[in-house]
Amino acid sequence: MIANRRPRPTSDDRELRLWKVGRALTVTFAAAVLVAGGVFYGLVYLLDFQEIDTTKKLDAKTLFDLVKLSFGVVAGAGALVALVVAYRRQRVDEAGAHREATRLHTERFSQAVDKLGSDSPAVRLGGVHALAGLADDAPDANLRQTCIDVLCAYLRLPHTPDPGTAELENHHLYLALREVRHTILRLISDHYRRPEETRHSWQGCDLDLTGVTIDCNVDFSDARFTRGTVTFEGATFSGGTVSFSRATFSGGLVDFGFATFSGHTVLFAYATISEGCSVSFGNAIISGSSPYFGGATISDGVVFFGDASISGGTVFFGDTTISGGTVTFDHATISSNGRVYFMRAAISSDTVSFNGTTISGGTLNFSDTTGPAPAGLLTAGGSPVPGTVILPQTWTQVP
Repeated sequence: MIANRRPRPTSDDRELRLWKVGRALTVTFAAAVLVAGGVFYGLVYLLDFQEIDTTKKLDAKTLFDLVKLSFGVVAGAGALVALVVAYRRQRVDEAGAHREATRLHTERFSQAVDKLGSDSPAVRLGGVHALAGLADDAPDANLRQTCIDVLCAYLRLPHTPDPGTAELENHHLYLALREVRHTILRLISDHYRRPEETRHSWQGCDLDLTGVTIDCNVDFSDARFTRGTVTFEGATFSGGTVSFSRATFSGGLVDFGFATFSGHTVLFAYATISEGCSVSFGNAIISGSSPYFGGATISDGVVFFGDASISGGTVFFGDTTISGGTVTFDHATISSNGRVYFMRAAISSDTVSFNGTTISGGTLNFSDTTGPAPAGLLTAGGSPVPGTVILPQTWTQVP
């Protein structure tokens, strides 16, 4: 679950800090006087005036100059007042426009949520697209996040399993409602793949997919995860592929903790994991599936398989470069038909660990891997090393 999420600042927050007119005028006038004084003394310095010639008489020219200066000061003060008033009017107009946009957004939001509760799958689909459109057009980041939270919450709702063709009407209803869920997942991934600088990108928003069932293809390829939290904690992956290929992870968290993978592939091919990002499969159950990190670059990031159970599935790190980041299988269990592959991987010092890992009939392949042996691996493999654990010769040579 996502806890203690800090609300993003909105234009309403800025409006509350608007100065009163009197204070704004005082500060503005004082700043103008300071600037004018600075310019005056700067000119005196640049023109190298040594002293001011004093006279006892006030001639007509000097008097006329003083009159012009007085009117100039009055005109300047009036201009400052007009500037401050215009500024406040602009801010008030902007705040009013924001309130009106928020009111219209709230009305549309209520209508879209009502559609999601309809008995008709077609109406629910309309509500899904309406909420996605509202997220795109939201006046501020908090309202966008609210729309996304509702879509994620719909995916977390319990749903009736497929009754089969024996109950044809209920079977068709199941397929229709499944299409609603698949549409939400497709819309989320489509918006996350859009560059962050574009208007309708959802990058940086939190996605809470805790406990959802993902039984379709979901494409996050080329997306950038630079902040926020994406959690699949306790989710069930059954059939299909979730692709993070060529994605960039820098900051934030992608959490697959306690998830169950059965007949499903999660692709991180050629992804870049850096700058403190954490991709966690802690306590996951991997059977008949393949978290695939082939060709990925892991630098200053963490990929965590601690306490995971790998049986009948494959975790693939072939051709990866692990430099400065960490890949840990500490206290994981790799049992019969479970496979962990690091072929041709490039490992730098102290970046991969198998401390406390249990290897019970599983296969580990580190052929052509370069770098030091992962911490705890030789101990976990036992002595002599079983035939299902393939290591570079340099790791097993006795000095």
